Amino acid sequence: MSLMFSLLRAPLTPSKAFLAHSLHTASGPSCFRFTPALFAEPLKKKRKIDPQVLKQREDRKRKRLEKQIRRLEKNARQLKPVEDLQVPIELLDQQAQRRRTQGVKVTPAMQDERVLLEKQWAKFKMQEKLGDYQLIDRVLAAQTKALNELRFESEALYQAAIQPDGALVPLKVVGPMATPPIRGYEMPDGEYIDISKKWE
Repeated sequence: MSLMFSLLRAPLTPSKAFLAHSLHTASGPSCFRFTPALFAEPLKKKRKIDPQVLKQREDRKRKRLEKQIRRLEKNARQLKPVEDLQVPIELLDQQAQRRRTQGVKVTPAMQDERVLLEKQWAKFKMQEKLGDYQLIDRVLAAQTKALNELRFESEALYQAAIQPDGALVPLKVVGPMATPPIRGYEMPDGEYIDISKKWE
């Protein structure tokens, strides 16, 4: 008990203030007991809100949610337009002028002739591809046979023959182009501005 009174009489330092708040005596065999220090502020008084105001807030919140749901249901039926598949209005106006089949009548005999031509062309291209494959196979077989004969004669000549030709590596070919070159054309450096529309 004397320890408690001495703590209360002395000026309270932070450590002594902590002990004064967390120590108390009890009339029992335990004598002194520690309790946790509770650093809390007094509870704020609850403001009484008018039930009518609460009801108005709930009504506004419900109306806002219903409006968002209606907007989502309305937009769900609208499909996102694909600009690549839309025909410009200018071309639709010129459709009658641009139609090429106007005035040309295809008879059944002409249709049969076109079908036969397509079949003959497909057969010709297939035979041409098979001929190329056979030619490549013959060239590879002749090359393999020649290398085997060369190896049988001399290993040094065989090793020299299978080395890659360094003169063929810096190959530069200039041939016909699909379009003529544009004078003063500067190639883009890869940067672009994304102007695609975003649908949310």
